[in-house]
Formats: sequence, structure tokens, C-alpha cells
Amino acid sequence: MSKGVIRKVAGPLVIAEGMRDANMFDVVRVSEQRLIGEIIEIHGGDASIQVYEETSGLGPGEPVESTGEPLSVELGPGLISSIYDGIQRPLDAIMAVSGNSLQRGVEVPSLKREAVWHFVPTAKAGDSVTGGDVLGTVQETEVVLHKIMVPPGIVGKVKSITEGDYHVTDTVAMVEDENGAEFPITLMQKWPVRRGRPYQKKLSPDRPLITGQRVIDTLFPIAKGGVAAVPGPFGSGKTVVQHQLAKWADADIVVYIGCGERGNEMTDVLNEFPELVDPKTGYSLMKRTVLIANTSDMPVAAREASIYTGITIAEYFRDMGYSVALMADSTSRWAEALREMSGRLEEMPGEEGYPAYLGSRLAQFYERAGRVTALGHEGREGALSVIGAVSPPGGDISEPVSQATLRIVKVFWSLDSALAYKRHFPAVNWLTSYSLYVDTMADWFNKTAGGDWMELRSRLMRLLQEEAELEEIVKLVGMDALSAPDRLKLEAARSIREDFLHQDAFHEVDTYTPLMKQRLMMLLVLGFYDRCVKALEQGASVEELVKLPIRERIGRFKYTRDEAVEDEFAGIAAEIDAEITAAQQKEEF
Repeated sequence: MSKGVIRKVAGPLVIAEGMRDANMFDVVRVSEQRLIGEIIEIHGGDASIQVYEETSGLGPGEPVESTGEPLSVELGPGLISSIYDGIQRPLDAIMAVSGNSLQRGVEVPSLKREAVWHFVPTAKAGDSVTGGDVLGTVQETEVVLHKIMVPPGIVGKVKSITEGDYHVTDTVAMVEDENGAEFPITLMQKWPVRRGRPYQKKLSPDRPLITGQRVIDTLFPIAKGGVAAVPGPFGSGKTVVQHQLAKWADADIVVYIGCGERGNEMTDVLNEFPELVDPKTGYSLMKRTVLIANTSDMPVAAREASIYTGITIAEYFRDMGYSVALMADSTSRWAEALREMSGRLEEMPGEEGYPAYLGSRLAQFYERAGRVTALGHEGREGALSVIGAVSPPGGDISEPVSQATLRIVKVFWSLDSALAYKRHFPAVNWLTSYSLYVDTMADWFNKTAGGDWMELRSRLMRLLQEEAELEEIVKLVGMDALSAPDRLKLEAARSIREDFLHQDAFHEVDTYTPLMKQRLMMLLVLGFYDRCVKALEQGASVEELVKLPIRERIGRFKYTRDEAVEDEFAGIAAEIDAEITAAQQKEEF
């Protein structure tokens, strides 16, 4: 264990001398107050330490002590429903020790040591096990069955295992390797946050993460194990999009990282999430959620750690065979923490002062997502999908964080302030957003959601793109210069925007749309357009067609409850034919 003394203090950066025996990324305790920090640079016997707490009042000559271990998280029963800070200190336990004001140097265990969990073995004495194998289970919440796994790297036979009530630090099983060495297995394991948890192999991203949000599922889907970025200026609805995904996405576990967001925004999350009823289980959403709160007024260095803390917890649940969705809000604030630490270290700045390694650090984070076959004989399949919000200053996505993120992620949901001002939510701009998973998931959509799904989707996109081109012409020469078919195209695109893409997050029916209903909505909008095109060719007037009363019924179809959808669809389809036929006959007379 290396000991040294402080030589220099510069904000969250402390330089200590006499640390020749310390290692990179060791956790250290700084000063008599035992502030927690991490070594990020070593020159000879001098170690640069980023301190995860307020450093005011520290001075040269105070002691620094290395723990000899990297920054790690505790993984075990008790994670779900917890609210942590950026270095996995439980905020409720800190409040019990120090009150509402966070005291420096508070040491509290991440997992509650006094909590008792009932362990049910699934393995028995004499079984051969390897890292990742499940030894037993703990019912953590009403909806999450926590699997107690052999830590990676341990291979042997189960010597003893017993059912009973245990604390997280108690030994529940003993594994003996071929050399006779014994490894006690507790309900809890530790894992260094900067190292991704191992798996057998990564699988192809060919299944979608169904979200129930039409603009996402239909136009810009994300794969299970995929990565997406949600950039957008202030007020464009980033937080509501992330709440909707947390609530409705087809994931078993949600990890929400509030990284450097405003305190009042994080307070909203902390107040709302426990009250949100999970539509899948009927229990509170917190029963399958882990929250990491690291607001903008908390120490800046802890922001950098919070992203890694969150993704390590998410990987742990992925290894159990769960589908995990991780929301990082927002990676821009994390990048600002990198920039500040880089400046203090006097490194050569890159574009806009960000460090030159910004892109590689972002890639290291996002590359930990994926659909994988977990370790162990069972070969469980788990998925970790990462959705990172980006908050570019002034909404300008040409800045370095947005550009570095776009080079890595495969789904880009571009939130547009112009759409938000028009009250079009979710304000995802269909002309600038994209998903590179569409081709790999085409077979799944056609098999599961309907054989014509991809064709309907491409027709929607084509009409929206043609609308943008026609809008330019209308701005130059006016609507009267357009031909009747082009005016019909504009009306069809308006119907796609208003009746299909616009979705009310706070409406009990419209907040979530299953794939079957999304397909029927596309069929109605495009079916009406096709029928109008034919009527136009047979002499009907475009003015009559766009004023038909059935347009209103098509628009209200999204508010139809799931059990009545097919009957309503059949009724509207019949009425479309009747009204258009009547309009044609009127023209003939």
C-alpha cells in the first residue's frame, strides 16, 4: 500500500509525491478527511489524482494513501430500486449519516450490509461450474429475479451450497478448483468499472428493441444491444423521449444515469420514476430500475466515473440473461468533465478545448453495448442497449461531442427545436435522423410485423422526402403552381406527420402503439392516398378528395384501444371506398 503527501492542489486535481509504488487507476484516500480519488497519471514518484469530492481547504503536506485497488462497484442483491451518486455511494445511506448536505469523506457501503436476502440454490454439491454459471437465485423485487453467478475466472466443482437467509457478504457456496484451492462465493461480487465484463461472443443486432414510439419503431428502429444518440437543444423533449423509452422499451432492467444534468431536472426523474406504473408488471417502474444521480453541482470528476459505474451495473444484469436499457443523460456533460480534467493536467487540447482522446473514450463507452452470449455452460443470451442524450450548445451538432458520437452510434434521433415549437412531439426530424440497423432487422420485421412492413416504411419515407422538395417549390412560386398529384402528395405527407408520427406521451392509449397497430395505421394512410390517386386519374378533383370526412376518422384511429383496432380498421377501410366513390360520382354529375 503506497503512501505519499500532497504537493499541489488544482481544483479536483491533486498531485501527490512519494507514490512510486502506486498503480494507474488505483483508488486513493486523500488527506485526513479521506476524500476518495483515483490515480489518472504517474510521472516518476508523482501521481496525478482526480478527486471525486470537493477539494477546497486541502493543502500541501497532507497525507495520501493508495488502497491498491481500482475503482470498482459492488454487484449483488440490493442494486434495483437504489439511487446512487457517480461512484456508487447510495444517496439514502449518505443522507442518514450526514443529513441533506453531503459531507466530504463519507464512507458508506454501496450494498446495504444489514439487508437479508433469501438464497435458493439451483446448483448442488459436486456440480462442475465455471465463471458465469448460476449457482442460485434471490427474489430481489417483485419483478426481478437476481441470479447469483460464479465470478469470471473461477473454474471448479461446487464443494458446498446451502439455502437460507444471508447478508450480501455471507458465503453461500464454496467452489474448489482442480488444485484444491477453495473460493468462497458470496451474494456480492466486485468489478472494476473501467474494464468491460467478459462474455463468450457478440451476436448480430438483428432484433429490434420495441419501444411503442411510432417514429422510432417504424422509421428509425434501434436493435437490442444497439447504440443510439438523442441530440437536441433545450426544450426539444430529450428527457421525455428517455422517460418514454425507460417506461415502454422492451427491456427487463433500466439503468438511468443523470450525468451532469440540472439538479431540478434530476429531481423530476427521482420524483417521477417511483410514481410511474410499469405497464408490463403493474408495479412501480423503480422495481426494475437503477438510478445514478450526478447533477451539475456535484464534483465534476465524479461525472466521468458515473458513466462507467452505470454501464458496469448494466453489464452485470446483461450477464444474467436480461435485456437491459441504459439511458445516459447526457454524455455532453461527461465530456465537459473530461475537458476540465484534461485542462488541469495541462494536456494538449483538441478541438474546442476537448482532449484529443475524446472520440476514443466515447467509443470505449458505447462499444460495451451489445447482444451477447454470456459466460457459463448455459449460454444465456443478454442484451445491453445504450441510448445517450447529447446536449450540444445552441443545438449545433457540428460541435465535437456530437460529431464524435455520430461516428460511433448507429441510430441518430435528431430532435428539432422547430418541430418542438410547432408542438410536434416526439420532435424527431425525419429528414436528418437515421438508423443503420434497418437492413439487418428487415427480415425480422417482415416475418413478425407483416410481410409488407419494409415496403410500407420505405413508402412513408419517400413521401416525406418528396414533401420536403415540394415545400421548397411552394415557397418560391406558391401552392397554385403545383399539379393535382403533387398537391395530393403534400396532403398524404401531412397525414403521415399529423396522424402517424405525432404521438402524445401523456395520452393513455396513444403513449404506446404495438407493431400490429402501427402497421394498420400505415395501411390506412397509404391506402387512402392510393385510392385518391386512382380517383384523381378518373377525373375526381383534389379539392373534394382532401375535404372528405373520413380524413378525421383516420386521424383519430391512433386513439383506438388495442382490442377494438381491427374492427375500427375494417370500418374505416370500407368508408374510404364509399366516400371516394361518392366523390367521383359527384364530379361526373
